[in-house]
Amino acid sequence: MDRRSFLRKGALGGAAAAAGSALAAPAIAQESPQVTWRLTSSFPKSLDTIYGAAETMADFVKGATGGKFNIQVFAAGEIVPGLQALDAVSNGTVEACHTASYYYWGKDPTFAFATAVPFGLNARMQNAWFYYGGGNEMMNEFYAKYGVTVYPCGNTGAQMGGWFRKEINTVEDLKGIKMRIGGFGGKVMEKLGVVPQQIAGGDIYPSLEKGTIDATEWVGPYDDEKLGFYKVAPYYYYPGWWEGGAALQAMFNKKAFDGLPEAYQIALQAASQAANCDMLASYDQKNPTALKKLMAQGAQLRPFSQEIMDACFKAAGEVYDEINATNPEFKKVYDSQFAFRNDAYGWWQLSEFNYDYFMMRQQAAGNLKM
Repeated sequence: MDRRSFLRKGALGGAAAAAGSALAAPAIAQESPQVTWRLTSSFPKSLDTIYGAAETMADFVKGATGGKFNIQVFAAGEIVPGLQALDAVSNGTVEACHTASYYYWGKDPTFAFATAVPFGLNARMQNAWFYYGGGNEMMNEFYAKYGVTVYPCGNTGAQMGGWFRKEINTVEDLKGIKMRIGGFGGKVMEKLGVVPQQIAGGDIYPSLEKGTIDATEWVGPYDDEKLGFYKVAPYYYYPGWWEGGAALQAMFNKKAFDGLPEAYQIALQAASQAANCDMLASYDQKNPTALKKLMAQGAQLRPFSQEIMDACFKAAGEVYDEINATNPEFKKVYDSQFAFRNDAYGWWQLSEFNYDYFMMRQQAAGNLKM
């Protein structure tokens, strides 16, 4: 229906207005059908903040459509395993999923750019690139060959560097370390002698306890405290340079999405953006308290040494060069995101960093009493 035409007709008086009203009712009904979709999450319900972003998105869609468009959210494993979420949407098993794009690094490393890549963007830069730097359009060009349409739907912020059973001070200390870390970060760590391990979330704690692995990365204090890693791997390192602002995605089967009324498509986009903002705010509120609890329970904070950070940065550059030389789609997104990153950090150094650094010095000195 042409809305502008309808509004012009609606402005007419008398019998014409009555006729327009009579004709409008069935047309509106056709544009607002009852729709029910299923969404599979890559996360368990116990990780309430990450899992909860999908529920937040679904609630906004339901509210925006007057209850006409309902999305049922299922936890990882209830329909398909968490790491098969993209495949389930692509082949039409479900209409939607909530996942982290970099889980599908093995299909094509280009997937990683939509979540996080080593020494990439922080959370606010990630959103700026998605919404105003052409990032989401570029990624959807890539996703189209998998039959999905995608919007950002959550962000963890900068993640921690993970839990280690022993202190790691030099690059030499990394050699032979068996670490639960996958994807791009694992590829970089491998160059420094780390042995990356792909282990499901529920198996990490017993693997650490038994010594099957020596270290693990996860998300940050709020989720990590729930999983109890501090009990068997007390050294808590930072920063998670492979995830400076890890974004989550709402993925929709492209045929199903394209078949929706335009208003429903807009509702999905707006609800995803609302959930994106909500999840980051939730972590920013929860992580400070969770970090205090972890330290009270014996977690020992450690920064990665400058030697390790420099070596990781160099190794990441080598991996980027190797992939760029053989994968044109990866290089296209790399060129876009990293050009944006380089300009953004120039501004960040003047604005956010200087303000935050001053305030952090005041906090350390005990001056934040207001």
